[in-house]
Amino acid sequence: MNPKWNGQFSCFDLVAKTDQRSRSTIQVKNIEIGGNDFVVMAGPCAVESEAQLMQTAEAVAEAGARILRGGAYKPRSSPYAFQGLGIEGLKLLRKARAATGLAIITEVMSEEDVDLIAEYADIMQVGTRSMENYALLEALGKCGRPVLLKRGMTALLEELLRSAQVIAMAGNRQIILCERGIRTFETATRNTLDIAAVPVLKTVSHLPVIVDPSHAAGIRSLVPVLARAATVVGADGLLVEVHPCPEKAMSDGNQSLTFGEFQAMMDDLRPYLDLERGCRELRPQPLAVGGAD
Repeated sequence: MNPKWNGQFSCFDLVAKTDQRSRSTIQVKNIEIGGNDFVVMAGPCAVESEAQLMQTAEAVAEAGARILRGGAYKPRSSPYAFQGLGIEGLKLLRKARAATGLAIITEVMSEEDVDLIAEYADIMQVGTRSMENYALLEALGKCGRPVLLKRGMTALLEELLRSAQVIAMAGNRQIILCERGIRTFETATRNTLDIAAVPVLKTVSHLPVIVDPSHAAGIRSLVPVLARAATVVGADGLLVEVHPCPEKAMSDGNQSLTFGEFQAMMDDLRPYLDLERGCRELRPQPLAVGGAD
């Protein structure tokens, strides 16, 4: 390990890697995140309608996704953009879970919504704009559900682990880290995927690390390539946006894959995943942290 990292990250004692806890897994129903399986979470940026969500859930499940993503509450940059269906979106996500068996991940924006969303979601997602919303993080420490913590768009890895430490100190150690691209001077893509963040985080922290290539790219044609890169550097999974008709999506259509594109991406990843799985099986067994009902 880089000697600098030891002092930089070891202060976050509940999430830092130690001799006693070098790797941990998060159990969500029958899914183990951070173990030997590569877990793909996929679905629309926003839940728009029952037909849209059910079609997407069936398509991503058939292609090999294990968890359905879908935003019921959407933090949008523009006040004129679609803000989500709210409670109706949560009910549709629950219906999709019952129909497909997929677990559910959805974003929570406010500490006031934590208890409500925990009734519907298997994983609580903290979006990039909320990474340093400490009131929300503390509330998620008491929610009894795993938390997927996205890196802030201008956040250092040290700051990401600090936010994870806040959740853990509040009582919840079921945390998944997510690299989703950071804002740099480059404008050809929506963000810049910090691919080195994955091996760094897996070196200094015992928490699982996944990659969101959709928000990193902002362009659907780049999503499969960045997903491939994520598998090669040892990510534990992906968070990918998929929509039945991206051109008509109410949010993030430019970066959403069609059903056919998602299937092709999953097929393309299989040789890389088989190789990575063989490497994982040679590593020390992770410690389970528990999970949602």
